[in-house]
Amino acid sequence: QVQLVESGGGLVQPGGFLRLSCAVSGRTVSSCAMGWFRQTPGTDREFVAAVSRSGGIKRYANFVKGRFTISRDTAKNTVYLQMNSLKPEDTAVYYCAADETTKLGSKYDYWGQGTQVTVSS
Repeated sequence: QVQLVESGGGLVQPGGFLRLSCAVSGRTVSSCAMGWFRQTPGTDREFVAAVSRSGGIKRYANFVKGRFTISRDTAKNTVYLQMNSLKPEDTAVYYCAADETTKLGSKYDYWGQGTQVTVSS
């Protein structure tokens, strides 16, 4: 059974930073492509960032390029999303996802429960 548990969300002021964590069990992070998505009420879940199975390729949504960084720690079997220069429009529930089918991440099989990020003064 694959489980993804996100943590690290919270309330932060505009311009601030947060680091989200996704602890993975049941699979190793090096056996999956891993992604971060986000969703606000009434909207579809949208892609934020992904790291390939090999760890060598990282992709980002245009709206987070230069501000967010995805990384993984194979020893801790954890994936991170470092979020800097946060804006109010980054407010959302952030989800971690694992894709054990494709190398780059396009068919996510497993999802975490989400962690709320609120950017507000």
